[in-house]
Amino acid sequence: MAGEDLIAQFQTLGMSEQKAKETLKNANVTKNLQLALAQAAGAPLADGTGMLLYHMASKLKAQQAEQLPLLVRYIVERKLDNTQRVDAALEYLLKCGQKLKANIDVKELEQECGVGVVVTPEEIERIVQAKIKSSYKEALLEQRYHFNSFKILQDVRGELKWADAKSVKAAIDVEIFDLLGPKTEADLKPPVKQNEKPKAAKPKPEANPSLQAMEAASDGANTIAELMKTKVHFHAPGENFKTDGYVVTEHTERLLKEHLQKTGGRVHTRFPPEPNGILHIGHAKAININFGYAAAQDGICYLRYDDTNPEKEEEKFFVGIKDMVEWLGYKPAKITYSSDNFQQLYEWAVVLIRKGLAYVCHQKAEELKGFTPKPSPWRERPIEESLQLFEDMKRGKIDEGAATLRLKVTLEEGKVDPVAYRIKFIPHHRTGDTWCIYPTYDYTHCLCDSIEQITHSLCTKEFQSRRSSYYWLCNALEIYCPVQWEYGRLNMNYALVSKRKIGKLITEKIVHDWDDPRLFTLTALRRRGFPAEAINNFCAQMGVTGAQIAVDPAMLEASVRDVLNLTAPRRLVVLEPLKVTIKNFPHAAPVQLEVPDFPQNQEKGSHKITLDKVIYIERGDFKVEPEKGYRRLSPKQSVGLRHAGLVISVEEIVKHPDTGEVVELICSSQSAEQAEKPKAFVQWVSQPIPLEVRLYEQLFKHKNPEDTNEVPGGFLTDISEHTISVVQAFADQALAQVKVYDKFQFERIGFFSVDPDTSNNRIVFNRTVGLKEDAGKK
Repeated sequence: MAGEDLIAQFQTLGMSEQKAKETLKNANVTKNLQLALAQAAGAPLADGTGMLLYHMASKLKAQQAEQLPLLVRYIVERKLDNTQRVDAALEYLLKCGQKLKANIDVKELEQECGVGVVVTPEEIERIVQAKIKSSYKEALLEQRYHFNSFKILQDVRGELKWADAKSVKAAIDVEIFDLLGPKTEADLKPPVKQNEKPKAAKPKPEANPSLQAMEAASDGANTIAELMKTKVHFHAPGENFKTDGYVVTEHTERLLKEHLQKTGGRVHTRFPPEPNGILHIGHAKAININFGYAAAQDGICYLRYDDTNPEKEEEKFFVGIKDMVEWLGYKPAKITYSSDNFQQLYEWAVVLIRKGLAYVCHQKAEELKGFTPKPSPWRERPIEESLQLFEDMKRGKIDEGAATLRLKVTLEEGKVDPVAYRIKFIPHHRTGDTWCIYPTYDYTHCLCDSIEQITHSLCTKEFQSRRSSYYWLCNALEIYCPVQWEYGRLNMNYALVSKRKIGKLITEKIVHDWDDPRLFTLTALRRRGFPAEAINNFCAQMGVTGAQIAVDPAMLEASVRDVLNLTAPRRLVVLEPLKVTIKNFPHAAPVQLEVPDFPQNQEKGSHKITLDKVIYIERGDFKVEPEKGYRRLSPKQSVGLRHAGLVISVEEIVKHPDTGEVVELICSSQSAEQAEKPKAFVQWVSQPIPLEVRLYEQLFKHKNPEDTNEVPGGFLTDISEHTISVVQAFADQALAQVKVYDKFQFERIGFFSVDPDTSNNRIVFNRTVGLKEDAGKK
């Protein structure tokens, strides 16, 4: 039927022309609505019935589709006369969906939908009056028309399930008017919010490169636990058949019952990385979603190594993956390996061949590339021939690359007959030389999920095109079929996460190793000093939507600051020391000062520092010729010393005789109580210990270093200059006993973390992030 004709038909249901055109863009709703119209052909439609048919068509899932004629008949006959009853019917039919061609108990359906139940206006009025009198009268008198009457509506509908919502709302409005009378001028004003903070000016889009990410983050939460409990709505264990696209077979009901018996109805998830590289920030999102969802539902999550490619797997990657999962705060219920199931996977492959659903193919790898490869001439070869050839593959009688086992299935993306097994004469990390055929991810992934009774197979959006083959494989083998849910990937701007490309950065000596703090691998972020809690919170803020998100590093750094602000003790450090001698030092000998670890929360502890006649300040905190508005030390301007109770003034400037560089300041001091209040206080150290401090900058110049449109010469040509600088700093002696990964705020400078290169005679710090910019500092 032509588009114009369909739009006209849809308009007869009560839609506007615009609504009809929008509906036409949704192929699934259009198809359901056409079927509904055909089913209702010739029947007179009462007022509102057409839009109920649209409501049904827009919510109908594949599992309910065979009951469309029943739904249409009930809507046309006004047995389902409002959206609430239609929704109840759809929910009931979905419950029946685990049985193929289920017989619908019409009596039970009508009971579930309240068919024939009439709620009179008098009954609505009586319940509304009772609810207001018992629960809402005081609040209404206090808040008047600012009270949210939707609360009353929900309460009444809880008792009168099948009452018409419009009638309930009208009755509530009448009762509120009777109680309060007409609206006053005060009622018409917007309510004043308690403790309302002034709204910050919204940044312009062009000044905010992460606007899309921040909009996506509105679907997020502050913590993973909050996200999983309030924003994520997956199916309940055992209700797989209720999810979109799930394929129900004659075995589904039995398999789901067996599954629930094995799991006890608990959520089972898994995090299944390939052990061929180090995890990066995108993996952190996957870890948090899988482990976080299981934890929020009191379920369990496995760490499963997808070790099906012996060519690239190394022991250090197995260890590194486990370390990072545990560093983020998660403990796997069990560590499993895809290779544990090699024998079972092989036996199932044989079953598929016997069923005529898989075959041995001799097309070369290059012939299978792309989305339109030449059809295999061996697709219809005899089953016995494929069985024998697969056995020959297993016994090493066929050369590598000369044969594969392929599945007879087409993916959503159009790819035909994906490879299930290939030959590799490479010893396996765990199984040694037992196997020379190895299963692919497409084949292994869903079957291992089934073996482990996974309830929610959570993966990134690019696997959506494999969902049909996932369900097809499990159903072809007549085994339990989990549900695959997809979420959008997390990408970081100005960064690389490709294992191959990071390897190139290492071999080209642009970075030192996988844990170089300029990278966005998890080991690199840990070394740089990012707290695991901050990474988890950042992932929570990104949410679990289908949108692929690309964010600037600044968003992650903001989460890091939020955590470190509360957890990193303060210390005094100067990165570029300038010697200062206080000629009228007010004490006869060096003194010990008690300094709070957290000045804003002094109950959290303190440490001691030494104040002596010779101190060191930051070279940048002194200027011989200051510009207008300069607030720190100069020949004519005093400055306060943090925590020391002293204000110092310059008496003499000592310069290097050859270079003219300032090497020392001779200063006088006054008690802070007696001196005029200085414009600024600066950090200082006395009797200091030396530190090596590494200051890291952004590695790449462009947002997308892999995009040849942005970087025609390739990512290796996009490296920023001076991405690391090393300074010899001075610190107070409270930092003498630090441990690797200890984190501190160096006052007025930023947050820093102890590097693993630290030894007994050398302390090394990495700058984690700077402090938030202070517009008043000049």
